[in-house]
Amino acid sequence: MEIFPYMEESDYEQLVFCQDKNSGLKAIIAIHDTTLGPALGGTRMWSYDSEADAIEDALRLARGMTYKNAAAGLNLGGGKAVIIGDPKKDKNPEMFRAFGRYIQSLNGRYITAEDVGTTVGDMDLIYMETDFVTGTSAEFGSSGNPSPVTGYGLYKGMKAAANEAFGSDSLEGKTVAVQGVGNVAYTLCEHLYAEGANLIVTDINKEAIKRAEDAFGAKAVAPDDIYSAECDIFAPCALGAAINDETIPQLKAKVIAGSANNQLKSDKHGELLHEKGIVYAPDYVINSGGVINVSDELNGYNKDRAMKKVDTIYDNLSKVFAISRRDNIPANIAADRMAEERIQSLKASRGQFLLNGHHTLSRR
Repeated sequence: MEIFPYMEESDYEQLVFCQDKNSGLKAIIAIHDTTLGPALGGTRMWSYDSEADAIEDALRLARGMTYKNAAAGLNLGGGKAVIIGDPKKDKNPEMFRAFGRYIQSLNGRYITAEDVGTTVGDMDLIYMETDFVTGTSAEFGSSGNPSPVTGYGLYKGMKAAANEAFGSDSLEGKTVAVQGVGNVAYTLCEHLYAEGANLIVTDINKEAIKRAEDAFGAKAVAPDDIYSAECDIFAPCALGAAINDETIPQLKAKVIAGSANNQLKSDKHGELLHEKGIVYAPDYVINSGGVINVSDELNGYNKDRAMKKVDTIYDNLSKVFAISRRDNIPANIAADRMAEERIQSLKASRGQFLLNGHHTLSRR
């Protein structure tokens, strides 16, 4: 890939390559946009097929974090980091400490967090070298396991989507089909069960299914049958691209609201949902509870304050649906527009500030 044309196309700010021979560190930090504030996004460790794949993944994920943080109403930009290597066998403490020093060298432009292939323990090692890290152990002021908060935010977002589709945000008596019952989805099921919803579940992990059956009286179906289940709401909480040419014709649900990333195989599938009158809660808006929660650590974590901010997922999705109606566009495009409008508004105000003769002072 040609790096500068790729960066120019989506207006990336910075790409940083990090190498430490002694520890074997090979890492890439991508910063997409810092208009709203420092770039926040996790560090992923993965065995990429090529360096080009690692670069592209870092860039793609960083841009996604810009939109996620903007749509969540956070004063944070978008960034992401990847470490090239097998997280099961290539990790060592020196690697993460070296990586922490690279993060520190950016002077707060990038703030990292846990992601695929990295753990709380890895964040603790990074914390030994820099303050620009979230998701550390509780003794360092962290918010702890993000899954319950993400699940709660998912529940609040589902209520907003139900209100858009049914004219009421009550989920009592509604049937929700949940695809994948991991930690986040299990928390969602707890809230749904408490409100009186009926649950249909599927998962490749039979223990996860049994747990949901025992706790919530959920009805289990085979993985391929979840799409055609008779339900009001479909919650994709497993792999991405679950909404595609094959699955859309099977859907009986009037609402799609789940925690999985990249639920639409492509933007055209958002258009198809819009044409069919199915309310879609864009994934990066409804699953933002985790990043909202860890962002509160930057101010000295306060759980009550963080949870109140997570409650705003309901309002954020309501705004997305309003834009979708206003402009007659699919919800996924409306979410992008909401995020872009927030970023452009601040850019415009800064430009006007400078036009009026105000200038920032250089520090010496």
